[in-house]
Amino acid sequence: MYLKTSLLVLILLLVGQRCHGELYTALADMEELLETEAVLIRTLEGYIDAQENKLRLLKRFAAEYAKEHYEASQDVQLYLSNPINAYLLVKRLTTDWKEVEATMLDDVGLGFVENITSYREVLKFPSDEDLNGAAVALMRLQDTYKLDTASVARGELNGVQYSTALSAGGCFELGRQSYNNGDFYHTVLWMTEALQRYEEERNKTTVKSDILEYLAFSMYQQGNVHSALQLTNELLEIIPTHQRALGNKVYYEAEIESKSGQHRRGEDGSTNPLDEAYTVAEKKSASIPHDDSAKVKDPVDSHARERELYEMLCRNEITLPASEQAKLKCRYVDNGNPFLKLARVKEEEAHLKPRIVIFHDIIYDSEIETIKKLAQPKFRRATVQNYKTGELETANYRISKSAWLKAEDDPKIARVNQRVEDLSSLTVETAEELQVVNYGIGGHYEPHFDFARREEKNAFKSLGTGNRIATILFYMSDVHQGGATVFPAIRVSLWPKKGSAAFWFNLHPSGEGDYLTRHAACPVLTGSKWVSNKWLHEVGQEFRRPCGLDKDAE
Repeated sequence: MYLKTSLLVLILLLVGQRCHGELYTALADMEELLETEAVLIRTLEGYIDAQENKLRLLKRFAAEYAKEHYEASQDVQLYLSNPINAYLLVKRLTTDWKEVEATMLDDVGLGFVENITSYREVLKFPSDEDLNGAAVALMRLQDTYKLDTASVARGELNGVQYSTALSAGGCFELGRQSYNNGDFYHTVLWMTEALQRYEEERNKTTVKSDILEYLAFSMYQQGNVHSALQLTNELLEIIPTHQRALGNKVYYEAEIESKSGQHRRGEDGSTNPLDEAYTVAEKKSASIPHDDSAKVKDPVDSHARERELYEMLCRNEITLPASEQAKLKCRYVDNGNPFLKLARVKEEEAHLKPRIVIFHDIIYDSEIETIKKLAQPKFRRATVQNYKTGELETANYRISKSAWLKAEDDPKIARVNQRVEDLSSLTVETAEELQVVNYGIGGHYEPHFDFARREEKNAFKSLGTGNRIATILFYMSDVHQGGATVFPAIRVSLWPKKGSAAFWFNLHPSGEGDYLTRHAACPVLTGSKWVSNKWLHEVGQEFRRPCGLDKDAE
């Protein structure tokens, strides 16, 4: 009905422009009406063709969305645990859906768009910021786990095929997000992949000139002026009047000319660099020895070294030497606790100094499900403490959502707290609430200390319970790939295993911080990582863990 009304209005408008009087009184005038009718028919046919083309496009979108949605609905957690699927879901609901809305925004589609607008009031829609975050997460995974760009585009992560391939448009969007972040290295990688996929695709939905423009400028920003010029020339073959490309071409040629005197061609018959095909080299990590013989004093070099160690541990490329592993033991323990004498605990040593242990089968599935259920409505973006102000704030080096649960929230929370006390022999009366954390796409937490350093005067001041003396970290899910807890200084990686928990002291008996406990949560490559942790504080532990005058006292 709406379509018929629109057509009637269109016809009346066109006819009204030609009919100024009683045309039926003269054949000559009636003959002109045939010309009007011909125009109307052509206009109507054009309108119908446009509507049919629009409907075909919308049907294609609907079919693609329905296919992906059906696949996701078979196992929501498995589907979303794949970061590529998660990225594509965000992409579909941001840039792709904007294209759908633009197609629908006419007389026929207006009512539907109004409905969509009302849906935004009651349903969750990702923002442009979410899209950017998802893209950055994929870049983080790509770098940390040394993932080849083409493999990721195929939906292959660490040799395992998880999902359908990215289209040229999907690769282009990753490159565009990297470009907007000033990350020209990843822009080059993903625009190059987008260009290759564009050439292979039959139904092309991406504009080649856009890919070339982004790629050329990013090549220039990476210092590859010759490739930038080559790509710009290719762009100008498609759009000879492209103003930015014309300006860039002049600039690139001038820069190459200015450097030509500095880099003369040899007499070995080598080809002109302008004729060479452009290539993209992905970053390779330097190898790091297993010993500490090459320690660096420069803070920048030290940070880079730690970062390299952190990523190598995440990839499981470094393990403790066999001589150290031979000293580690597994045992049943009761810690002198009467209750644990009846139900001894499986303890595995992960490191001796500092002593890090893993308790196995220590938290039950029913407790895990209750903790998850209670935490999800309270989830907020995880924060870190500003060491200068003591205030909590978000940071790009901690990507997760967290919630805090009290013992009175549920009897199972109280039981978990009591178990922490039994395992640690420390009181939980002065401990922080149980923190529950879920890591999202590429979720991670870069190297950090759990305890406050001397310069952090305001840390935990509001709690009035002293520094964090110990940490217990419960693993509430298995993780398919990635997600390890790593300690770069001691080369230790702890891999998530549902039902287990890691425990370590953050402070020496003297109260000094143990800097070897600096640790990180590796990005989750595939799967969903759920953890909960309890931070135990100094106050109340005076008789449970007496202070030692020697920093290394046990």
